[in-house]
Amino acid sequence: MMPASEPHMGRRERNKQQKLERIMAAASKLFAERGVDDVTTQQIADAADIGTGTLFLYAKTKGELLLLVQNANYAAALDRGHAAASAAPTAVDAVMAYLRPIIECNRTQVENGRTYLREMVFGDPAEPHHAAALEIVARTETSIVDTLTTRHRIDHERAATIARISSAIMYVTLSASTNIAADTEVLFENIRRQIATVLTDVH
Repeated sequence: MMPASEPHMGRRERNKQQKLERIMAAASKLFAERGVDDVTTQQIADAADIGTGTLFLYAKTKGELLLLVQNANYAAALDRGHAAASAAPTAVDAVMAYLRPIIECNRTQVENGRTYLREMVFGDPAEPHHAAALEIVARTETSIVDTLTTRHRIDHERAATIARISSAIMYVTLSASTNIAADTEVLFENIRRQIATVLTDVH
């Protein structure tokens, strides 16, 4: 028997959580298989065994559905970056330790990755899924700043500038149409070279 003090969800909350999980599973599978542009909200609703009206209670557009699915992946990528950055020998290695998992996540399905970035940048920041995406960006930059200041002796103001520039370099490189067919490792090295230029006097 569950202890009286242990928090638990009521039936309504459990139903909502189960629907959300079905939506995320269905959208994730269809987006991965076909790409976001070739999937309809009706197909996602059918795969999740819900009505489209119910689907729109959780996300109003396909773009928001993609954010809902990908935010969890990007948050997990940030966690992997934390672990890698702790062992990075140089400042450039530390920055790239955070960025590599995000780059890999973004390139799992290239068009989905580009759409995610477009939605994140141009979507309504007041919408919860967009806000969550922006919060992951902010957490990534904060983590980079913390690592650069504590482990690589860079002053906070410069570290914050480096973090913002690093984010901009990564997102512009990943979004560029000229890079659609580029190999992920080639893009990674391209981004690394640019960031190394910013950190040319830091070891």
